[in-house]
Amino acid sequence: MKNKNIFFKSTLILICGGIITKILGFIIRIIYTRIVGEEVIGLYSLVMPTYSLLITIATLALPTTISKLVAENKHNNLKIISTGTILIMTINFIVVTFMLLTARFISNVLLQEPRCYLLIIAMSFTFPIISISSIIKGYFYGKQNMVPNVVSNIFEQLIRGLLIYLFVPKIMAVSDILAACSLFLFSFIEELVSIFINLLFLPKHIKVHKGSLKPDKMTLKSILDISLPTVSSRIIGNIGYFFEPIILQNILLYAGCSTNYILTEYGAYNAYTITILTVPSFFITAISSSLIPEVSKYYLQKNYYLLKKRLKEALKFAFLIGIPYSILLIFFGKNILHFIYQTKMGLNYILILAPIFPLFYIENILMSFMQGINKAKITMRITIVGVIIKNLALIIFGLLHTGMYALVISEIINIFFVVFLNLYYTQKFFKTL
Repeated sequence: MKNKNIFFKSTLILICGGIITKILGFIIRIIYTRIVGEEVIGLYSLVMPTYSLLITIATLALPTTISKLVAENKHNNLKIISTGTILIMTINFIVVTFMLLTARFISNVLLQEPRCYLLIIAMSFTFPIISISSIIKGYFYGKQNMVPNVVSNIFEQLIRGLLIYLFVPKIMAVSDILAACSLFLFSFIEELVSIFINLLFLPKHIKVHKGSLKPDKMTLKSILDISLPTVSSRIIGNIGYFFEPIILQNILLYAGCSTNYILTEYGAYNAYTITILTVPSFFITAISSSLIPEVSKYYLQKNYYLLKKRLKEALKFAFLIGIPYSILLIFFGKNILHFIYQTKMGLNYILILAPIFPLFYIENILMSFMQGINKAKITMRITIVGVIIKNLALIIFGLLHTGMYALVISEIINIFFVVFLNLYYTQKFFKTL
């Protein structure tokens, strides 16, 4: 009963915090979108796949990894944090150096948009601070103490909103590119605040001595054993996301679409369609974050009854949230879109994707479960094939002159494939017990 209370309490705290954060995020996105306009949003959307790919490499899936190790209690927590920090800073040095050397090539050749150069430079400097913040957040997830992360997330959004409201209009008057770059600068400031707030929640009785901070090979091996399969899966997914605007831009240009059409529609797809469709994602993230330490713990104890029970509960939560929300979008998507963004752009994409997205909501839960039972290598293989299929579909339907619907169709194919394969391997795991 106590374990059940911890799981539900952790999930409830994350959901409540997520609601506040999501509302703040919506308000901020509305303000920012109205200030900078669709073209700047389009440029920002072009570089976001690059950002997602490189931040995944830079953070090395450490929130999940540290959460799992702390929950299993196999190593000294200080050793986990110190070893993880040294490892992540080494990786960040390599990633930032790589970005600075290749920014011009990525913007001019791959994205075919020279204006993205400064955005890529700006994003690279946020990686180290975000990586350090992720280590601290992973520690609290492992302890199933969700309050520090909720508080820090709320403060991050408040500071982000204040900075955008005060400075973006003035920066926009100087340069629209600098206005887009400012979001990455604001991210740096937000993460600093987040680190400071999380540190305030650290236990006061922790005794720090030289030996506990010294990294060791066993802890490093444990971190890499968990993080490499996990991050490999995410990297592969993000590689697909990284190539998405590159393939889309080149294929649609070849098919006769204009650059202005691609920027406008892709910006609308990311800024409006995906944002509206993924509103319940904070519920799903909350459930997944609470699920990983629980699954890791029960798997280690070989308590398969509670393992199965927690998964069923998580999936029920996801469907109870996802299905009603999808129905709401099907019937009132136009009203919701107009109320929030005062636009109809992206509505057609919402109406097509809304019936499919309940499956998307459970994807993260299934992958978190697989990671908790040390099956991250399987999710990695599923992700590889999913990325290949999605990009092939994007190319094929793009050449068939379907315009931005090529991206919508390839997204649907990817969701079906990834979810059903994860379900298959989850059922296979329970049948072998």
